[in-house]
Formats: sequence, structure tokens, C-alpha cells
Amino acid sequence: MLDIGLNHYMVLSALVFALGLLCMVTKRNAIGILIGVELVLNAANINLVAFSRYQTGAGDGHIVAVFIILLAAAEAAIGIAIFMNFYNTLATIDVDRGDELRH
Repeated sequence: MLDIGLNHYMVLSALVFALGLLCMVTKRNAIGILIGVELVLNAANINLVAFSRYQTGAGDGHIVAVFIILLAAAEAAIGIAIFMNFYNTLATIDVDRGDELRH
């Protein structure tokens, strides 16, 4: 029988974090970068909940994870509003063209 321990969650969290970081670095459009940020925040949530479950005296991880989820939802809503304005101005969501907003 497979016993899933803290190390398994840490490996999963590291993998999700690495994929989020890769997504933020390689994507050129704003929505792809926003998805990468969400993956990094979810990796932090996996860590918090796993440590809360497997370490004694660390029962607040679930509460902090809920606050991170609320923060991520607010960040996504504000980010999408900014990207929609960006698209209305430049007709693209390519973040490399952001310098054109200064002129």
C-alpha cells in the first residue's frame, strides 16, 4: 500500500512551482503570465496545507491558504481588467508592446 507523505506533497509543489515559473518566463501574452502566477500561488497553497497536515502545531496553514485563494481571485480580476484596457488601447495582449502606452 502506498503511503503518501509530506515528501510527496513537496515534490508536487516543486513541480507546480517550476511549471508556473516556466509559464511566466516563456509566455509573451498577458493571460499566459497570469496563469503562471496562479500556478505559483497554488504551489504555495500545497505547501501550506501539507505542512499544516503533517506538522504538529501548524494548524493555521488551511486558513492562510484560503487567504491566498482570495488574494489570487482579486489579483486575477484586477489583472484581467488591466489586460482588457491594454487590449482596447493596443489591440493586443503582447506584454512586449507595453512600452507603447507611454507615448
